[in-house]
Amino acid sequence: MTATETDVLVLGGGATGVGVARDCAMRGLDVTLCERGGLGSGTSGRSHGLLHSGARYAVEDPDGARECVEENRILREIAGECVRRTGGYVVQLERDDPDYFDRLREACESIGMDVGVQPGDAARGAVPELADDVERVLTVPDAVIYPSRLVAATAESARRHGAAINTHAPVEDLHTESGGAAGLSDAGRRVTGATVGGEVDRRIDAEVVVNATGAWAGDLAAMAGIDVAMRPTRGVMVAVELPGLGTVLNRCRAPSDGDIVVPHAEQAILGTTSVAVEDPDEYPTEDWEVERTIEECAAMIPAVREREPIRTYWGVRPLYEPDEIERSSAESRAAGNSGSERGISRGFALLDHAQRDGVAGLLTIVGGKLTTYRLMAEATTDLVCDRLGVGGNCQTASASLPEADDPDRLEAFVEQYDAAGPADADLRD
Repeated sequence: MTATETDVLVLGGGATGVGVARDCAMRGLDVTLCERGGLGSGTSGRSHGLLHSGARYAVEDPDGARECVEENRILREIAGECVRRTGGYVVQLERDDPDYFDRLREACESIGMDVGVQPGDAARGAVPELADDVERVLTVPDAVIYPSRLVAATAESARRHGAAINTHAPVEDLHTESGGAAGLSDAGRRVTGATVGGEVDRRIDAEVVVNATGAWAGDLAAMAGIDVAMRPTRGVMVAVELPGLGTVLNRCRAPSDGDIVVPHAEQAILGTTSVAVEDPDEYPTEDWEVERTIEECAAMIPAVREREPIRTYWGVRPLYEPDEIERSSAESRAAGNSGSERGISRGFALLDHAQRDGVAGLLTIVGGKLTTYRLMAEATTDLVCDRLGVGGNCQTASASLPEADDPDRLEAFVEQYDAAGPADADLRD
């Protein structure tokens, strides 16, 4: 079999994977990325497409919320027409806890978020579709992100900086060698590359392999005999016709089912549920998830109750749950927290398997949110450069994505990289 060499082999072509490829390439590294399908065909293209302000996490996870505040600002600057600048409302209904609203406002202000408060009548003046029992809203800088465009434009940036971007290239095996690796005992091992099938069909040797396969990270790591404790959860998204809604809506309560409405030009995406799955490729989809999501979102915006779904799709979150977190989460579920898996952190974890497992040459990036993909890529690339002894600073926070202000060119990138997904399918209807 033909073999090639590269500095960095990135496995996984969702937002984080292409973000790593872009950052590494911009720092002068030779990079090859392989994705088993089209780009973004895993979790990224099946999200609800919310560019988080951080408000959703401000009470329960202020550190994660701070990350969202900064990354929201960066993406508004660099991503052009990959982002729709809508603003957002956190909606307090008559039945919702007013103390939680006040805690949320204080939490948002404490992390530097620009927020405001509007009474229900004023909010309905701006968004007439809001329910009659909306008492007040917190205005937050939420926005909409089009994942297909974001992933494709990030990949194109990586390619223009020298990265090789391969789609329809599934990993068939990871290669390891034993002993002699720097910093390891004689019993230590090193990942040296991968055999990739599909349109690539060759062995690729690399100094560093980055596992950016999201919900599939545990399966890939297992090829090298490494345990990565993933706990993927499915969530449903329901697209309905709702022209004119210009603002993201969030229910004013701790994250739960059916508490986000994301506006597109003529449609809205309603989301979502959180149910653990064993296999991110094969899992049941339940009608009750669709029904609950519509009914819960209808509490904020009653018109959606009368709309027939245009499309319904599920995505799988790449949640990471190591043993100590798993015990805490299990205790939470045992205490009656419905088993929804919402207690698992939405933060990201960067695993250096040389330090963690005695297996050099492999890094795994898991968890996180679409909003923080660039930050996750920066952290990963920092560690790659450290392992390779390479200098250079991250430039991705200030360098705009290519053709970011030209929707037609962005859509051409989507076609080029087979990156079209259901989250923003209406852009191509």
